[in-house]
Amino acid sequence: MAKYIIKRFALMVITVLIIATLTFFLMNLLPGSPLNEERSTNEAVQQNLEAHFNLDEPLIVQYVLYLKSIATLDFGPSIKQPTETVNSLLSRGFPISAELGIWTILTAVISGIALGVFAALKHNGLIDYIAMTVAVLGISVPNFVLATLLIQELAVNRDFFPAATWSSPAHMVLPILALATGPMAIIARLTRSSMLETLTQDYIKTARAKGLSPVKVIIKHALRNALMPVVTILGTLMAGILTGTFVIEKIFAIPGMGKYFVDSINQRDYPVIMGTTVFYSAFLVFMLFLVDIAYGLLDPRIKLHDEGGG
Repeated sequence: MAKYIIKRFALMVITVLIIATLTFFLMNLLPGSPLNEERSTNEAVQQNLEAHFNLDEPLIVQYVLYLKSIATLDFGPSIKQPTETVNSLLSRGFPISAELGIWTILTAVISGIALGVFAALKHNGLIDYIAMTVAVLGISVPNFVLATLLIQELAVNRDFFPAATWSSPAHMVLPILALATGPMAIIARLTRSSMLETLTQDYIKTARAKGLSPVKVIIKHALRNALMPVVTILGTLMAGILTGTFVIEKIFAIPGMGKYFVDSINQRDYPVIMGTTVFYSAFLVFMLFLVDIAYGLLDPRIKLHDEGGG
C-alpha cells in the first residue's frame, strides 16, 4: 500500500507541474502585455513596472521565478490591483468558494444516494420513473442555465430566496441548488444501477433468508457495496463542482475566487490567473489523490494488484 501511495503522490506532483508549465507558456503566448493599459509617456515608469513584475527578464528566467513562487507558495502581487497580492485574494476568496463547494458536495451526495436507493427499491415503479426523469433533467441542463431559471422563478417571480450575494443561509440555497443538481443526478443514476446489481447478489439473498430486517439488509449489506462506484467518481465530481463555482459565483455575485478569476481574465492579470489556476489545480489533484487512497483502502484488490505488480 505504501508503494501505491508514493506512486499516486508522485503522479500528483508531476500533474501539477505540467499544469503550471502549460499555464505559464499559454499566458505568454497571448499577444501584447498585461501592462498595455498602464503605458505611460514616461519610459522610466514603464521600465520600472516591467522590472517590478519581472516582465523585463528572459522567458526562461520568468519561468524559473514562477516555479520558485509555486514552491514557496508566494504568487506575488496583482498587476491590476497593486495593493493586493494573489495570496491575499486567495485567502479572502477561497474560504467562501470552499464553503459553497462543501455544501454543494454534501447536498449532491446525500440527495443523489437517497434518490438512487429509492429508485432501485421501487424499480419500474412510479418513484423510479420520477427519480430517473429528475436525474436526466439534472444532467441535461447546464448549471448556469439552471441558475438563471432559479433566480427568475424563486427570487424574482416569487421572492422565496434572495437573488445574489452570500450573507445568510437563505442566500446559499439557490447557488447550491444550481451547482448540486448535475452531480446529484449522476450519483442517483450510478447508485440506482449499482443497487439493482447488488440486490441480486447471493449474499443479499442469504441475509434476507436469515431473517434480517429489510432496513439492515439495505444499509449494512447492499448500500455499502453499492457505493463503491460512487466513491470512484467523487474526485471527478468534486473537480467539476469546484471549477463550476466560478461561473455560479459570478451569476450570484458571490465574493469567492470565481469573481477574482473571471475579473483577472478580463483584465489580463497574469499573476492572479496563474496563481489561481495552480492553486485550484493542486487542490483538485490532491482531492483526486485522497479519493484514490480511499478507494485503495476500501477495495483490497487495488492494493494487492499494485503490490503484486511492483
